Amino acid sequence: MANIAYKYRLYPNAEQQVLFAKTFGCCRKIWNLMLADRNEAYQKDKISIEPKPASYKKDYPFLKEIDSLALANVQLNQRMAFKEFFKSCKAKKNDRGFPKFKSAKTSKHSYTTNNQNGTIEVGDSFIKVPKVGKVKAVIHRKPDARWNLKSATVSQSSDGNYWCSVLFEYENQVSPVCVDTNKAIGLDYKSDGLYCDSNGNIATRHKFYRESQAKLAKEQRKLSRKKGNKKGEAKSNNFLKQQKRVNKIHRHIANQRNDFLHKTSTEIANQYDVVAVEDLNMRSLFNKSFGNGKATMDNGYGMFLNMLEYKLNSRGKYFIKIDRFYPSSQTCHTCGYTNPEVKDLSIRKWVCPACGAVHDRDINAAINIRDEGLRLLGLA
Repeated sequence: MANIAYKYRLYPNAEQQVLFAKTFGCCRKIWNLMLADRNEAYQKDKISIEPKPASYKKDYPFLKEIDSLALANVQLNQRMAFKEFFKSCKAKKNDRGFPKFKSAKTSKHSYTTNNQNGTIEVGDSFIKVPKVGKVKAVIHRKPDARWNLKSATVSQSSDGNYWCSVLFEYENQVSPVCVDTNKAIGLDYKSDGLYCDSNGNIATRHKFYRESQAKLAKEQRKLSRKKGNKKGEAKSNNFLKQQKRVNKIHRHIANQRNDFLHKTSTEIANQYDVVAVEDLNMRSLFNKSFGNGKATMDNGYGMFLNMLEYKLNSRGKYFIKIDRFYPSSQTCHTCGYTNPEVKDLSIRKWVCPACGAVHDRDINAAINIRDEGLRLLGLA
């Protein structure tokens, strides 16, 4: 079995918006109550407990007004957060922080509910969710009638728009393709472009954030002069309106980036049977000490790889990750000689001392990544 999710834009009426706001707030309240009780139990008695949402309904009757499954999913999410935290500590990775309290101002507005006997439904122009009823929606893509609807996640973005991500389960009947080695490609990451491939092509990339930076800065300056910008100061209506304008620019930038990455990844997934990439630590590339943190985040390479992976898998094709320490840039793809001098990132072109081949650093790396991917598949 496999899962697939479709995300739809919602247009709730005033009453439905109130119900969504209540559900967002109650889920945040339950998270904070359960986390506080967990922390207190451990600090006092050195024991680990897992409170249940139902135990709080007596003291907080308003919790009964919203979907109980939304609260149950908060419990599951918190359980998973602690599990990931302890797993990270045990492995001494420290890449998962201790679960934190959620703020009404900064935390994401969303909740997840489950489908039980048709409580969630995707219609021609609506989505039905428990307690809220039928909400007007743009159904740009109809799900297959054979799919099993599992859950729905309702969210509100920072610009005020409502969305619903509907999760379906289906029987995966995709058979692996018979690989044509001529339809294999290697991708090498480029901070000043999305990637360089083993055919010598460099992906054209718009600098979406930088293209809107001047407009964004102008709106942010206006926001800084509104009443409510200072800490502890009540936010005026003008402040909230201007904040929404700023958030709309951020959303526009994100939409541009997503559109480009989806189109590029779909084109590659349709064209090639095998795609090999380096297993990079994207978090370290975001680090400002590298000098390209903003460029890397604007690039969206990590999102691009995620898109590419699930699109290839859904087509029965192969997405191969090469060890990040594999010396793809230093190895001559012609004779296999490893040149340690090429560790210097300022060297963009080099001549192989063994065979005399002239290499472009990025194209050579992409070819080596492709060949290593084919080797791991047993095809080279």
